[in-house]
Order: sequence, then structure tokens, then C-alpha cells
Amino acid sequence: MNSSFALPPRASIRAALIAGLFVVLWSSGFVGAKFGMPWVGPLTFLSLRYALVVLLILPVCVLTQAQWPLDLREFGHVALAGVLMQGGYLGGVFTAVHLGMPAGVIALVIGLQPILTALLSERMLAERVSARQWLGLALGLLGVAMVMIDKMQFARATLESLVAVVVALLSITLGTVYQKRYCGRVDFRTNSAIQFSAALLLTAPLAWWSESWVVHWSAQFVFALVWLVLVLSLGAVFLLFALLRRGAATSVTSLIYLCPPVTALMAWLLFDETYAWSAAFGMAVAMLGVAIVTTEQSRRTVTTS
Repeated sequence: MNSSFALPPRASIRAALIAGLFVVLWSSGFVGAKFGMPWVGPLTFLSLRYALVVLLILPVCVLTQAQWPLDLREFGHVALAGVLMQGGYLGGVFTAVHLGMPAGVIALVIGLQPILTALLSERMLAERVSARQWLGLALGLLGVAMVMIDKMQFARATLESLVAVVVALLSITLGTVYQKRYCGRVDFRTNSAIQFSAALLLTAPLAWWSESWVVHWSAQFVFALVWLVLVLSLGAVFLLFALLRRGAATSVTSLIYLCPPVTALMAWLLFDETYAWSAAFGMAVAMLGVAIVTTEQSRRTVTTS
């Protein structure tokens, strides 16, 4: 029977499911931070998180005989990407939260990442960003702004918190592009072991110097820590590496636009935070922007293959 309707290929469905799962898991990071932050300083929190990830992933690397980087140069590339993507990004975000910056403001600033990634990708990865993709990126940023505008309270943003969130933005942008260019061939398991070890070497001394590694243990903090270790540091980061291998950096990072709206929805469900109709419309605008970017990249892939 002839029909103009055709089911999408399984590979496309699988890719969409992976992308959707990544957005949900990545968005839960703010929820985990909100649960755990009252009980511990931000850098101590991250140091415990990184140490547990390393303790979990190293035995997996050994038992599965995962391949390590071929030489010290490649090892160094992976470590530097880890310092940027884990230490710089999360360190900046957690510090900004700890200093009182509203999550909406943080999410909006981090929402600039796809724009910066697109600019860097054209220069570092030779990924040409088309006019349609720039339109999608602009719509994504507009959608993020619409979701978060009612939560923005710039009067509470101190100079220190602004510096921290800008460090986070620059770190995740540079780290994503650097990971795509220099670390794409490294095994996911050893990649994670090296990156979280490098991040731990950055945050642990800073945590000792500024926070004395003080932890007020509670069931809520343990839950937040376990969630961030298993779901974020292992689950979401593995998905990010997989997405970067499969697609262009611009298309992958455009998914970040969906995280602030999803985070706001989670906060509404879990913490009874308001989620206005304007925010729901903003989420739809952000999703439209992501769709434009990713479908344009898929069209190019099909054309060049």
C-alpha cells in the first residue's frame, strides 16, 4: 500500500529518546543542588561528588578493560576538558547558588552557551552555522528568557555571584567544544575517570581552604549526593559524551535551551514554585528553536552522506 506517511527510522527515534533523557537528567541538577546545598558548602559538595564518581568508575574501567588515552598529550586533553566541564562549570554554578543568585538568573546566563558554542564551533571545529540555525538559537534564548523572566531578581545578584556564573558559562562552553575536538575518540569510561579526577584535584584544595570540608550529614543531603553522583555525573554526562560523538556541537548544546524550562517545571512539581502560562509558552518557543537547529543539522548530515 502506497502512502505519503513514513515512520521515522529507528536511529532517529533512538537519538530523540537519548536527547530527551539527557534534558530531563541534566535539568534535575538544580533540584539536586537545592536539596543538598543547605547542608554543605558548594566546593565540598562537589568534591564529595567527584570522589564518589571516581571510586565507582575506576573499578568499571579495570574490570571491563576500557582503553585509556594513547599518550600523555591525549591524557592532558581529557583532563583539561574535565577541569572546564566539571570543575569550572559546576563550581561556578554551585558557588553562585550558594551566594544567593536566583536559579532563574543562573539558568538564563547559562542559556547563552549555545550562542557562544556556535561562535567557537565555526572557528575551532569548522562547523558552519547556517542562518536557520542562528534563528533557532535566537528562539531558544528567547524561550529561556520568557520562562525565567518572572524569577529574575537581579538585586540579589552580587559581584561575586556574577563572576561565578560567568566562569561557569565560559567553562561549559569551552569545555564542550574542547571535548568535541580533542577527546571524541577516548572511551567514555576512562574519559569520565580522568575528567572527574582532574576536577577533584581542582575543587578539593579550594574546598579545604574556603570551607574546611564541613558537612552536616542528613538524609536529605545523602539523597542529593547520591542523585547527583549516579544520575548526573554518570548518567547525564555519559549521555552528553554520546551526543557529542553523534552530532555537531552546536546541535547538541542547543538542547541546553530546554533545561531551564524543564527545571522550572520540576521546581513547580516538587517545591510548589509558580509556573505561569507565559513560562509554558516560553518553553514551547525554546523547543521550537531546538527543533530548528537539530533538524537543520540532520538535513546537512543526510545531504553530505
